[in-house]
Amino acid sequence: MWLDGTKTNPTFNYTVAEKNGKTFLIDEVKYTKNGKTKTINGFDYLNPKNDKAFTWQGKGFLAIAKSRWEIKLIDENNQWAVIWFSKTLFTPEGVDIISKNKQLNESVMKEIKTKMLADSILKKHIGSLVNLPITN
Repeated sequence: MWLDGTKTNPTFNYTVAEKNGKTFLIDEVKYTKNGKTKTINGFDYLNPKNDKAFTWQGKGFLAIAKSRWEIKLIDENNQWAVIWFSKTLFTPEGVDIISKNKQLNESVMKEIKTKMLADSILKKHIGSLVNLPITN
């Protein structure tokens, strides 16, 4: 959803919550489109068989959308992660590289791509990786 360039400056925010004894994440993605901040809200429910895998369900009119996602790679210093997500009604299957830094340098990207090549799911997405423009 980030590849066409109309959505920029994405931020991903996760908050741990609990209801009826079940722990889940409140998921908020903010981005800029046409100079305005937009938000996608949802909930992430942990897969009981894999503590790095979740099922996302949209909130509001996006409640009909569900997606599986998984943290496939994570930096040992927790500076970046590669997240794989399944297809939804609105987006194709893909990966997001999220980082605490606005930009990742060339050597870090090379390390990430090398690690992606070793994963059968991630390697097919290497060709779609692009650096998003940072406008602020």
